[in-house]
Amino acid sequence: MKTYAGIDLHSSNSFIGVINQKDERLHSRRHDNNLEKLLKVLGRYKSSLQGVVVESTYNWYWLVDGLMDNGYKVHLANPAAIQQYKGLKHRDDKWDAFWLAHLLRLGILPEGYIYPKEERPIRDMLRRRMIFVKQRTTHILSLQSMISRNRGLEFSGSSIVRFRKKFIEQLFACPHLVSIAWRQIQTIRFLGEQIKEIETEVEEKIVLKRAYRKLLTVPGIGRILALTIMTEVGDIGRFAKVGDYSSYCRCVNAKSTSNGKKKGDNNRKNGNRYLAWAYVEAANFNKRSCPKAREFVQRKTVKTNYTVAIKALGNKLSKASYFIIRDHKPYDPELLFR
Repeated sequence: MKTYAGIDLHSSNSFIGVINQKDERLHSRRHDNNLEKLLKVLGRYKSSLQGVVVESTYNWYWLVDGLMDNGYKVHLANPAAIQQYKGLKHRDDKWDAFWLAHLLRLGILPEGYIYPKEERPIRDMLRRRMIFVKQRTTHILSLQSMISRNRGLEFSGSSIVRFRKKFIEQLFACPHLVSIAWRQIQTIRFLGEQIKEIETEVEEKIVLKRAYRKLLTVPGIGRILALTIMTEVGDIGRFAKVGDYSSYCRCVNAKSTSNGKKKGDNNRKNGNRYLAWAYVEAANFNKRSCPKAREFVQRKTVKTNYTVAIKALGNKLSKASYFIIRDHKPYDPELLFR
C-alpha cells in the first residue's frame, strides 16, 4: 500500500507524520533533528513511500539534501500557498505534518523550488553581499544625517567615504562627534572592502548563463546584479507568466479589492526578498542613465511619492527582465515605456 510522509521542521526537532492511501496514520512522533535517526524512521516505509514533504522553512537545506542523497523523493512545500482547513479550532505540529502528507496524497500540494545544491553557496554569498550593502548604506545615511543636523551641510555618499580624520576634526568641534563620525567611516570602508572581496570571489566561481547575459543591456544592471538575479531565479521556465515572475519578485502590490474597494492586504512577504531588493537597486541606477526611466519616475513621484515611483520602475524592470531572460532579447526602452 502506498504511503506518504509529512515533516513539520523546526530548529531543533521535527514532527514526522506518515499516512497510507486510506489516510490512516502509520507514524506520529516528534524526533530530534538528527539525520541518521530521521532516516531510520522513514526507512521503515521506504519501499512504499511515494514522497516526503518538508515545509520550506529557513533551515531546510540539510534535511532536504540528506533525504535526496538517500534516494527519497522530496517535495518542498510552499507555506504561503497552502490552504488550511477553516473549521479548525486547534492546530499543532502534529496536525501540520499530517496535513502536508494529506495534500501530497491528494496531489494538491503547493510546491516550492528546490534550488540546485551545488549553486546554493554562491547564492548565499551574494545574499551576504546584499546585507553588507544595506548596512553600508545605513551607516552612510546615518552620518549624512548627523552632519546635516549638526552643521547644516550636505555631502554625497561617495565623498563621505573619502573623508580623512583631519577633515572630520575640522567639521565637528565636539570630540565625541568626531569619534562617532570616524568610527562610522571606518565601518563604511570595512564593509566596502568585504563587498569587493565577495564580488571578486563570486566572479571567479561562476559566469552568467546565456539566458541572463542580455540583462547587461539594461541600464542599471551590471554583472554582480545580473548574477544576483540569476542565482535567485534559477530556471525562468518555472514562471509560466510574466505576472508570476513579478509577483515572485515582490514587485506587485499585496492587496485585495472588491467592487473597487480595498478589502485588506494579502501576504506581503510571499516571494523573494532578495529579488525585490535587486530590482529596487536596478531602478535607482536605471533612472540615472535612462532618460525615459527618469521621466517615468518624475511623473510617478508627482502623483504618489519617490519610494512608490522607484518600486513602480522596479516592477517594470522585473517584467522586462522576464522577457529578456526567456527570449534572449536585449533591453528596449521603447517597449518598456511606450
